[in-house]
Amino acid sequence: MSFLKNNLLGVMLKLLYSILFLLLVPKFVLSQNQDKLWLMGYGCCSLNFSGINMDFRSGILVISPVVRHFNFMETNGQICDSTGNTLFCSNGIYVANALYDTMLNGSGLNPSAYTTAQNQYGLHLPQANLVIPMPGDSSKYYLFHETSDDYNNTFATFYLYYSIIDMNLDGGLGGVVQKNTVLMNDTLVEGELTACKHANGRDWWLLTHKLESDTFYKFLVTPTGIQGPWVDETGARRINYFGQTVFSPDGRKFAYYEPNKDLDVWDFNRCTGILSNLIHVDINDSMGAGGIAFSRSGRYLYVSSVNYVYQFDMQATDVPGSLMTVAVYDGFTNAGFFPTVFYQMLLAPDDKIYINSTSGVQDYHVINYPDSIGLACDLQQHSIHLPGYSKSLPNHPNYFLGAEHGSVCDSLTSGVPTIPISIQSFNIFPNPVRNLLYITQGRKELIKTINIFNSIGQIQVVSYSSIKNGEYLEVNTTSLSSGIYFLEMISEKQKIVKRFVKE
Repeated sequence: MSFLKNNLLGVMLKLLYSILFLLLVPKFVLSQNQDKLWLMGYGCCSLNFSGINMDFRSGILVISPVVRHFNFMETNGQICDSTGNTLFCSNGIYVANALYDTMLNGSGLNPSAYTTAQNQYGLHLPQANLVIPMPGDSSKYYLFHETSDDYNNTFATFYLYYSIIDMNLDGGLGGVVQKNTVLMNDTLVEGELTACKHANGRDWWLLTHKLESDTFYKFLVTPTGIQGPWVDETGARRINYFGQTVFSPDGRKFAYYEPNKDLDVWDFNRCTGILSNLIHVDINDSMGAGGIAFSRSGRYLYVSSVNYVYQFDMQATDVPGSLMTVAVYDGFTNAGFFPTVFYQMLLAPDDKIYINSTSGVQDYHVINYPDSIGLACDLQQHSIHLPGYSKSLPNHPNYFLGAEHGSVCDSLTSGVPTIPISIQSFNIFPNPVRNLLYITQGRKELIKTINIFNSIGQIQVVSYSSIKNGEYLEVNTTSLSSGIYFLEMISEKQKIVKRFVKE
């Protein structure tokens, strides 16, 4: 009898856990669908030239043809809402809404002769579009975009643009409220735009590279706008070649591959945006295009280079020496003359890596187990059959990367960190401040150290003076530019951090 009671109790507990799982998990799943519907393909209605959806929303990849009067070549920026329904997309020529019609004020992107020449089909530039949700405003999005401004010469990009999309307009279909705003005017590498969440889990780092140099430009996208650029001279010179850039899923590594200058991998500080500890790998396979992707854990890095796919172990003592060839192109073609070689790569929501080709094809490749070493990763060539031809993959950053807990920048997401009641006697005023900021305390604790950090975690130099026998401290903020700052106070017994705004 006791056995039956215990068994019945066990069944009831399992049933209860199952009910709780069904109640709770969908909320989590539905909140992370911005990158689970991939839009690809060409226009509609002609044989083998339909629109194509690669749909991961159910947890299992579903591929289907779609009637969509919209062409994707290589430039492919897109995003869905939290339930996985398309919000908008862009091929570099214009912005299309969820009906795949031109969004309100969405035409005329990237003005240039090259854009005009590609008007019918879309731009042929990898990673030349990137969609980032606007921090602090769930209804607005940034579209960062560029084109070839020196076509048939240096193939350089002269302008990095951004446009702002407001989804509250046109009955929820959205509208472009700011278009072709020049963020940077310089000689830049075409495309290869990517971004990573700041350590606060809310803001974004955006990276682009100066042509024929070792200079990265970095921008910080915040609720108050776009800050930067900051210059990072990394020692890795880059030219215009058909390559790819990517952050590891945890944001701690950044990799850049293009065949002419081969592979570079850095450590990335999500708080400061600093690239460090460069690892360069000479591959030297004489190929003219390629791509790159990390496995979900970030341990393995894959490089595709037309005829080859390589794997590197990021945990190896000698990363260049860990190179393993996991695939060699087997000569397969579509229609007898479209080779299914290896090109751009993308880690998908199902933790597999999908690979397209340098021309429009009906068969993509897949790495089924990217976190397995060597041939165990199971790269299957031309095994993903599409209902039409496609040449693109979306340019998705990791929308779901959270805050880097324990870093000084983590406090941006949660506000002021949790402070024990015993130290609530420290106060700062006025806030916002123009010139002089005052620190007061109700208890007689000696403040030993004061630090001020900007929004990317850099310590700022300011002057302090004691007023009225230590009753309060005066901080001169005149040297600080406008923005959000964090004041860290360390006494003999405790440490607190308070946030203030410099007008």
